[in-house]
Amino acid sequence: MILPVSWNIVEARLEKAMGILNDETPMAFEGPFHVGIDLGTSDVVLMVLDGSGEPVAVFLEWAEVVRDGVVVDFLGANDIVFRLKEKAEKKLNISITGASTSFPPGTDPRLSTNILENQLIEVLHASDEPSCVARLLHLDKTAVVDVGGGTTGTAVVQKGNVVFSDDEATGGTHISLVIAGHFGISVEEAEKRKRKSEEYGILALATPTFQRICHIVSCHIQNQEIDQFIFSGGTCSLPGLSRLFEKELGRKILIPKHPILLTPLAIAALGFS
Repeated sequence: MILPVSWNIVEARLEKAMGILNDETPMAFEGPFHVGIDLGTSDVVLMVLDGSGEPVAVFLEWAEVVRDGVVVDFLGANDIVFRLKEKAEKKLNISITGASTSFPPGTDPRLSTNILENQLIEVLHASDEPSCVARLLHLDKTAVVDVGGGTTGTAVVQKGNVVFSDDEATGGTHISLVIAGHFGISVEEAEKRKRKSEEYGILALATPTFQRICHIVSCHIQNQEIDQFIFSGGTCSLPGLSRLFEKELGRKILIPKHPILLTPLAIAALGFS
């Protein structure tokens, strides 16, 4: 057992994970490993950690197979997990028979576990998304916020223990809808523009939606003593977002350099618990 780890170690591992993202180059690998599979609204990520917790394989595929905590494309989700699993197995010359996964707070864990079991992958651990991150780090008086595609989930951590977890609709997909409506483009094109946020002024355009997200989080943490927030999810990659959140929430905000990979890293690390 190597959990929990420091923020600096998490940042270093996320940097390493981004450096090998979708790299299928075979590598010599021996020893124990842990696998995490994150079924998100806009992407599916499979991450493999070695016995010391370092990423050795990371594969991501953009897809819309989950919406608001419900699998809307079961066959598509199965196909993606199969492809990502096959790529990781070939890269590391391993056989993946077990993995950890996650689900939005307040939803049925079978959202994810059914997909893994259908691929004959034993579900070793399953936890809600923000709680996965909370278990990964040394935390106290902290709210971990996972801004997913369709929902925003919050886990409150006191003295290393998750004392509250909840989830509510509003996330990255809602921002994409705002972008699509403003520019008169498809949601698919809006997703692409969101990844080029500074070029299209996305932060200013999406500020009301982010304020709505902050309102959701504020409701989640009522009557809780909170010193800081940790945000995860690809939407949190927008430059300048931490300043907006700090203004709205009035607390210290931590957003990793590669927030889209924080939850997958935390899911894979459940194997050490």
